[in-house]
Amino acid sequence: MHKLYPKRIICLTEEYTEILCLLGEEQRIAGISAYTVRPEGIRSRKPVVCDFTGVNMDLIKNIKPDLILGFSDVQHEVARQLIKEGFNVFISNQRSVEEVLMLIRQTGALVGRQVAAEDFAVELQDRLNKINQSGMSLIKRPRVYFEEWYGPLISGIRWVSELIDIAGGDDCFSELSLSPSAKGRMVQPEAVVEAAPDIILVSWCGKRFIPSKIYSRPGWESIPAIANRQVFEIDPAIILQPGPAALTDGLDTITRIIKTWVQLQPG
Repeated sequence: MHKLYPKRIICLTEEYTEILCLLGEEQRIAGISAYTVRPEGIRSRKPVVCDFTGVNMDLIKNIKPDLILGFSDVQHEVARQLIKEGFNVFISNQRSVEEVLMLIRQTGALVGRQVAAEDFAVELQDRLNKINQSGMSLIKRPRVYFEEWYGPLISGIRWVSELIDIAGGDDCFSELSLSPSAKGRMVQPEAVVEAAPDIILVSWCGKRFIPSKIYSRPGWESIPAIANRQVFEIDPAIILQPGPAALTDGLDTITRIIKTWVQLQPG
């Protein structure tokens, strides 16, 4: 390992952990988030040093990291605390598929694995292109409502909306997906009824999905997805983390659901 690159890296969010592991650099990871589940077994191999908005400062000081990686403006206070303690901190704000691919390249550059990161990003882009071509050939595109939270209703963020499009669906609230904050993606129940989605995808930020909370909503019985029992849960770990998981397992799950719906259409 070249001495100019960090040897002890703390990942405040899961996507960095997954990227480093996929680049063959797990040995550099010195601490992870409590919400990290990918790759499998990583929690038994690495110390947990934070949740999303709080850190174990004493543990981090003991680790003496060369670099700390985090995601989004939501972690700005955590980043401020760490910077004040003298640590090197890199915070990304990726919200789109293109920005996730950029993050992979940036992460590779930070650890001296530019070539491997570029190869991985190109491989993912090729995969996205092939799935998109298949999606464009579908005989019918379903209208899709993605629900990130239920009280209040929050629709899908930008990368989720883009993945729905790539898979062959039309996000009912694609215009709201451009809002980086959850507040900007709030929708009224009546708006979902009016949008009449054919498919409803649910991923409640780590909260267990309870189907009755969807199927029993007043006035929703007229929604095609409700009438035809086309409501599906997607594990937040593979769709709400703006990293490789969303572009692979998350996209594959959406693609399967949409293709199955298409096969059920008459004619």
